[in-house]
Amino acid sequence: MTLIVACGLKREARIVGRPGRDVFVVIGGGNASTLDRGLDDMAELFPGIILSCGIAGALAPTLRPGDLVIDGDAAVADRLAQALTHAHRGGIVGNDTIVATAAEKRLLRARSGALAVDMESHVAARVAVRKGLPFAALRVISDRAEDDLPPAALVGMRPDGGMALGAVFASLARDPRQLPALIRTGRQADRAFRSLTQAFEAIIAAGIDRLDMAAL
Repeated sequence: MTLIVACGLKREARIVGRPGRDVFVVIGGGNASTLDRGLDDMAELFPGIILSCGIAGALAPTLRPGDLVIDGDAAVADRLAQALTHAHRGGIVGNDTIVATAAEKRLLRARSGALAVDMESHVAARVAVRKGLPFAALRVISDRAEDDLPPAALVGMRPDGGMALGAVFASLARDPRQLPALIRTGRQADRAFRSLTQAFEAIIAAGIDRLDMAAL
């Protein structure tokens, strides 16, 4: 079965969309409408499991960078959990904008009860329902619940999912005091991307892209 992966960043897409895999990747670049259209078009051409996959912010205070969180339809989520026995099972809430502060994360945690937040899972779930396709989310924690993201980290994504380095440097030049927080954020993201690479290789080895949709 085809695996349609929804992600926000080109770096995530490079991890999941390697040659030899029956995987189609749609990059949202932080724009819900762009992601919705791309997933809808892909699902029309190659119907299969829609998987939201990439990094996320922690809402649960116990989660740390590199931790895995699984959510979605039970049949698919169970298959993911079998391959990733150390992953956490629980809600992943989607948001159209970055949830940047610890205070915002506490409020969202109280409202939703979710473990983590990203910018793609709600869109992917919506398209899956519309198309009548299975859905799951596999997300890796990058920033902790207690972390405030620095302003430079909030301007670092281009609409195509690439890095907007010019905007990052300009933000840093305006306020050099955010450098320690930016370094921390980068290190945590690197840890999350390493974990994502290992996790995605594990689920591919377990045959997530070869599941029979009729059996789900």
